Amino acid sequence: MTLPDVDPARLAEEWAADSDVLASLRANGDRPEIVRAVDVSFRGDEAALDRLEEDAGELGFEVIEREEDDGGEISLFLGCEQAADDASIRALTVKCLQIEVVYDVEYDGWGCTAEDGAGD
Repeated sequence: MTLPDVDPARLAEEWAADSDVLASLRANGDRPEIVRAVDVSFRGDEAALDRLEEDAGELGFEVIEREEDDGGEISLFLGCEQAADDASIRALTVKCLQIEVVYDVEYDGWGCTAEDGAGD
């Protein structure tokens, strides 16, 4: 599947938020080169999320869960294994913004735990 270009302004907005999360991870002793589970979430209507869920594997993700909030808004959580260095997270954000365009969903960010290598 060929994914489209993303709006540079939208990418800059997301990257500013990503940079804050990455700084917080580093402040908590994170070693960004360690591969770990990273989750991403998307909001949208059921039909759009169904399509995305169906294609998740082709896009490099596994489905984690679907969740409905108190207001009835549905989120789809997907996961992948990757490092959390700047380049890896930026590439993930670009991919998620591309998914946003193709599937008519709203990308709602990523998350992961800090990994210091002590558990290895």
